[in-house]
Amino acid sequence: MPERLTEMLMDTWTPLIILWITVLPSIYMAPMNQSQVLPSGSSTGLKRLNEEQRVLHRSKRGWVWNQMFVLEEFSGPEPILVGRLHTDLDPGSSKIKYILSGDGAGTIFVINDKTGDIHAMKRLDREEKAEYTLTAQAVDRDTNQPLEPPSEFIIKVQDINDNAPEFVEGPYHATVPEMSVVGTFVTKVTATDADDPVYGNSAKLVYSILEGQPYFSIEPHTAIIKTALPNMDREAKEEYFVVIQAKDMGGHMGGLSGTTTVTITLTDVNDNPPKFAQSLYHFSVMEDVALGEPIGRVKANDLDIGENAKSSYDIIEGDGMDIFEITTDAQTQDGIIRVRKPLDFETKKSYTLKVEAANIHIDPRFLSGGPFKDTATVKFVVEDADEPPVFSSPTYLLEVHENAALNSVLGQVTAHDPDVSSSPIRFSIDRHTDLERQFNINAEDGKITLATPLDRETSTWHNITIVATETRNHSQVSRVPVAIKVLDVNDNAPEFASEHEAFLCENGKPGQVIQIVSAVDKDDPKNGHYFLYSLLPEMVNNPNFTIKKNEDNTLSILAKHSGFSRQKQEVYLLPIVISDSGTPPMSSTSTLTIRVCGCSSDGIVQSCNVEAYVLPIGLSMGALIAILACIILLLVIVVLFVTLRRHKNEPLIIKDDEDVRENIIRYDDEGGGEEDTEAFDIATLQNPDGINGFLPRKDIKPDLQFMPRQGLAPVPNGVDVDEFINVRLHEADNDPTAPPYDSIQIYGYEGKGSAAGSLSSLESSTSDSDQNFDYLSEWGPRFKRLGELYSVGESDKET
Repeated sequence: MPERLTEMLMDTWTPLIILWITVLPSIYMAPMNQSQVLPSGSSTGLKRLNEEQRVLHRSKRGWVWNQMFVLEEFSGPEPILVGRLHTDLDPGSSKIKYILSGDGAGTIFVINDKTGDIHAMKRLDREEKAEYTLTAQAVDRDTNQPLEPPSEFIIKVQDINDNAPEFVEGPYHATVPEMSVVGTFVTKVTATDADDPVYGNSAKLVYSILEGQPYFSIEPHTAIIKTALPNMDREAKEEYFVVIQAKDMGGHMGGLSGTTTVTITLTDVNDNPPKFAQSLYHFSVMEDVALGEPIGRVKANDLDIGENAKSSYDIIEGDGMDIFEITTDAQTQDGIIRVRKPLDFETKKSYTLKVEAANIHIDPRFLSGGPFKDTATVKFVVEDADEPPVFSSPTYLLEVHENAALNSVLGQVTAHDPDVSSSPIRFSIDRHTDLERQFNINAEDGKITLATPLDRETSTWHNITIVATETRNHSQVSRVPVAIKVLDVNDNAPEFASEHEAFLCENGKPGQVIQIVSAVDKDDPKNGHYFLYSLLPEMVNNPNFTIKKNEDNTLSILAKHSGFSRQKQEVYLLPIVISDSGTPPMSSTSTLTIRVCGCSSDGIVQSCNVEAYVLPIGLSMGALIAILACIILLLVIVVLFVTLRRHKNEPLIIKDDEDVRENIIRYDDEGGGEEDTEAFDIATLQNPDGINGFLPRKDIKPDLQFMPRQGLAPVPNGVDVDEFINVRLHEADNDPTAPPYDSIQIYGYEGKGSAAGSLSSLESSTSDSDQNFDYLSEWGPRFKRLGELYSVGESDKET
């Protein structure tokens, strides 16, 4: 088939190409230069060209061509002839040489330099390269001189239908709302064809649906997919698989085709109402259920999804509309029923409600489909529960006078068991609210009595909690607050608001107000305080002072005369009786202290002391204070001086009573053994240096340098301890590195009669013979351990 097609094309195109090349020499192309436009003529063109070049100095093109064509994908046993170049300057001899250059010259396209025939040496693909630009030139074969200027021409690759359509962006996904009308746009697909869209029908595409009918259709030329079936229901089928074909050659027989798939999903619309799973629901609930606690769930199913499936629930009828409420669970879309008010089995044992579920989002297009709501009946049965006691009032307020008698009844609280099988109630006081135990309560009848006296001035309110408990079930407990207000009685006498001290000027005038005093009363009368002031009966005719009641419930103290003198009397005491208006009235006597003072001419108090008269004229109080400060400073200096003198004269010699060397520490003193009948005389140690008359100075270092003590010769067990200690003390006193005081310890001195002798290192000798303690092992079991410590083996002796 390809060979026959090639032969048909060659039979068709070859005469056209030869004809075109033959006719072309009589047609002029656009000249290379505007001054070189000459007509092509006969075989004498070359001679005429030479003559006119001499005369007109311009050249004329003798042969012209524009473009050639070659069929793509054409192959045969021999190279395909594309065309032939010829010039009228060619007299038919072999002196003309044709040269070809440009795209593919010499490789893809080869020219016969004698005949001008151009052949395609390779199989060409238009989709790879659609055209080639080449340059042809005729030259003299002998001299290689150009006979004409070079000229460009184009070889176009003629397209054949060798590429099938392709859907580059496929596969596709699209959505369309369910219940859409016929012809609703779904999506558009696009196929591409690599063939030439200009030449022939190789790239002319026609679209069709291979799979997906009768639900969808496609426009043949625009590839727009539309719905083809009305009322497609998502709830019946949500997804469709559509196969689209694109065919070239305008869809005719023999064209190439390509396919793609389109997945079309129907999106939801609210075309379904909610529907309860059952028309009647039964629930049981305990009467003591907590408020707000869920007691039941109902569900209205909706075939739609998302926002279209959301419903709201309401109680539209029933005998418990004010007791129950229903809300929507956002996650499950359930209707949750809760209790708004307490339930009481003894009052009402069942409830019936009518619940409605309605879509929140309604599509107006589907209103004709019916109401998008549904209803159901819900019945609740209240079950009895053991309830705690119920007080007759949520709070109690009691009032009692502060002078109420002990054990008097202040009030009563009552409570009952709301259950059908009523239980007796016992009352008690929560003592955490009555720490002072001022009140008691009768456990049987709930009467509250006074246990300790009350004082309104100390505490006006007492807040206690009464506890009611069922006798049959102690876990059923109720509490109620009781506020007890203490009422006032007139049990406090008035008194001065503060301790007043009045000042009277010596140069005061008669009738002058000395002081204004006020009174306070701890009681709280209903109509406020009103005080009565008076002097003691024996002070009514007081020659010096009088009193006057003011309108603001205060009292003014006035002087009766002038001429008061500090030297005559410095202080006056004025007793005042204050009475309240209570029933019965209470009164008290308060004393006002009045001091006589020296004042300036304008009444400013300067001095209230009698000693001020002995001061010299012109000496103020500030000057007196300065003088006293100087005297105190001098006394302090004298005391410091005397103290320093005494410290300087302190003797530097250590006295006997200051000697601390008697501070002897004993370590397991065992005594002197069998022959030790006398205690050690420590008197010798009291002042060992007193014998020589030497008293060490505490503040002076010894001038003698400490000399190491020479080893003492071995002494027998009967050594003189007194002499030995004196020697050691003398060395310590002259040793600059020794501490200022001596502390002597006795280490197990056993006396002369001990069979063991002394083990003290104070008389140890440096000789080897005296360091042998092997005899310790012969003293018996008591000295066994000591013998092991001090014994020396043979190896040690050799060492």
